[in-house]
Amino acid sequence: MVDITIVKIEACVESLYIQPKSMHYVQNGREKRWDMVDAHNSVAILLYHKEFDAFVFVKQFRPAIYLKNNDGFTYELCAGLVDKEKSLAQIALEEIEEETGYGVAPQNLHKITSFYTAVGLAGGQQTLYYAELDESMRLHQGGGIELEEIEVIYVPRSEAKEFLFNEHIAKTSGLMFALMWFFEKDSRV
Repeated sequence: MVDITIVKIEACVESLYIQPKSMHYVQNGREKRWDMVDAHNSVAILLYHKEFDAFVFVKQFRPAIYLKNNDGFTYELCAGLVDKEKSLAQIALEEIEEETGYGVAPQNLHKITSFYTAVGLAGGQQTLYYAELDESMRLHQGGGIELEEIEVIYVPRSEAKEFLFNEHIAKTSGLMFALMWFFEKDSRV
């Protein structure tokens, strides 16, 4: 549990990450309006540690989740915003190192697919990757950069299905999709 004191909640009028917008349009002859958030696209990476036989996730505090469950910690895939002029794969590799402390060679990063997230609110596209790790690839302890407070979490493969469906653990839909992809892929081997 983290010690949180909410100082205030206010309207977001300026942000580097999102822009609230209203779209006015005509659909089938009817005027409509939809409020949304213009947000960056992102990358996410499912990491599997071969020596530990475990998935590598990150645990982060998310204020929006705190307002819903008074805990605020979520289990997530290693991920990052597409907010710089680099390839998606390069951004993914940088996020792996920043958040988890592992260095992955470009040829060991495999694209799974791309999909849209938060379709009723933001509609950003996320590109999902997969990489396998071992301890020879560890560069540092991870934890993110600047003000990020990220904890690297290892979930054993033998416990991952139970983790996946445990409703008491806050996790992202991308993490859930990635695990389902892994187990479907693994069952065909």
